[in-house]
Amino acid sequence: MSYVYDVLIIIIAFAIFGYLHSFLASLKVKRRLTEVAGNYIAFYRLIYNIISLFSFYMLYEFVPHPRLSLIDLPYPFDLIILLPQILSLIGLFWAGKYLHIISFIGIEQVIKFFEGTYNKDEMDEKIELRVDGPYKISRHPIYLFSILFLLFRPEMDLFYVVFLLCIISYFYIGSIYEEKKLIELFGDEYISYQQRVGRIFPKLNFKKA
Repeated sequence: MSYVYDVLIIIIAFAIFGYLHSFLASLKVKRRLTEVAGNYIAFYRLIYNIISLFSFYMLYEFVPHPRLSLIDLPYPFDLIILLPQILSLIGLFWAGKYLHIISFIGIEQVIKFFEGTYNKDEMDEKIELRVDGPYKISRHPIYLFSILFLLFRPEMDLFYVVFLLCIISYFYIGSIYEEKKLIELFGDEYISYQQRVGRIFPKLNFKKA
């Protein structure tokens, strides 16, 4: 029964983390904070990322870690499975090239604030609709390649599997809220994009003969 309790604690803790993370990233919260903080909203993205990283670290460290082994691939399969993991890592770097990293982290906003060029209407970030590169195969390529990288692993215990399932669930549920925001910002253009490209995993188009 201890494994059952451990799993429940992990799921509940991750659900709380995911809810707060998505809530604080919502347009509603950002707009309300912008009304109060004005141009100081430029600091929000950086602070949000720092808090997110710290809270994720605390979550990982303090939830139970049931070490029941579930997967342990023998040689040479433990080496073979590293190939798709390496390819997934390359995919992550590919997708990362299409992100404006210093803006994604929140540094650019802070620099603009001190330069006096920050526009509070952008709130904590300037959102652009990307449909090129990796966005041609997935609407959320960072999520796609992160999942694949974590999935192809030669050893997995109960903690890792449960945590991985929580991450996948968070990516999927979080993408729903992200896309509501994108539809609000880009309207029919984003709806058309949704119809062409899969949410996380690429769409398989089977044409009838």
